[in-house]
Amino acid sequence: MIGAEQDDPGRPMISTDAARPPVLEVSDLVTTFGVGNRRVVAVDSVSFTVQRGEIMAIVGESGSGKSVTGLSIMGLVDPPGKVVSGTIRVDGVTLDRKNEAALRHIRGNKLAMIFQDPMMTLNPVLKISRQMTEAITAHDRHVSHKQARQRACDALALVGIPSPEERLDGYPHELSGGMRQRVSIATALLNHPSVIIADEPTTALDVTIQSQILYEIERICQTHGTALVWITHDMSVVANLAHNVIVMYAGRVVESGPVREVLEHPLHPYTRGLIDSVPDIDVRKGRLTPIPGMTPQLLDLPPGCKFAPRCPLRVAQCDVEPPLTTRPDGRRVRCVRPLDTGASA
Repeated sequence: MIGAEQDDPGRPMISTDAARPPVLEVSDLVTTFGVGNRRVVAVDSVSFTVQRGEIMAIVGESGSGKSVTGLSIMGLVDPPGKVVSGTIRVDGVTLDRKNEAALRHIRGNKLAMIFQDPMMTLNPVLKISRQMTEAITAHDRHVSHKQARQRACDALALVGIPSPEERLDGYPHELSGGMRQRVSIATALLNHPSVIIADEPTTALDVTIQSQILYEIERICQTHGTALVWITHDMSVVANLAHNVIVMYAGRVVESGPVREVLEHPLHPYTRGLIDSVPDIDVRKGRLTPIPGMTPQLLDLPPGCKFAPRCPLRVAQCDVEPPLTTRPDGRRVRCVRPLDTGASA
């Protein structure tokens, strides 16, 4: 079972105390892109909250809108993309997207991002020490160079880099891909952000390095109370890392809830399809069960339910766009025929 790791009794629990404000609040986020004389909706009314120390996964195929959601939160959507509506709060502070100076102060300070390619973070012609100390002094002009260097060294040690003092004086190209990604993670941690957005940062790494980095990230979240939004297409990573999960399709949230419940009892046929397409080493079976068809183009979305053309359970009611409904247990699903109503994939 893909969610078997969730049974670990040592896994930390996240407080659901309603009186405790979430560290990240995303409400009705809408991001569009201009294509010719049209604008397509890449992120459509996405809302969620993340508590301090929580790991929230956003999962979906390529083109589902998950990466654009992360960039929208960071204020890093480039033209012709534009965040057209919605509210984002970090530590209770509303991000003002019209004030780039204020956004720069928040980015790297309260809010940081780890990219899939570490070279999007690292400058290949600058020593690691310079890049990391400048990331510190940009937000704290009162810190000395010696103090900044020590903080950088401590951050490298925190993510498991051996001989961190020596690594500081090297260049990114002198490190392996896994080491470069660890430096990127360490850089994101330098100013002790409240929230980190991680966009598939382990996808290009081998399984051993991936496991090590996931372990370090989970430990950091537990120790420092950092909230993490982990963007991925890999449901096996979600099973072993996250507390809660959001499933996106064609820019919309189609299901969300606690990871264990979603993986063991998915409500949306798309979620079921993602789970069934993951290899399971504990089960001997033939071919995998891929989801038929392709993710729709945003310029040519089908009417009604956007997943309907690929759904094995399609019925006449799917010709009308279903709302995202919240169930009594707090789980959300966008489907007229959830899998727990008697239908089976």
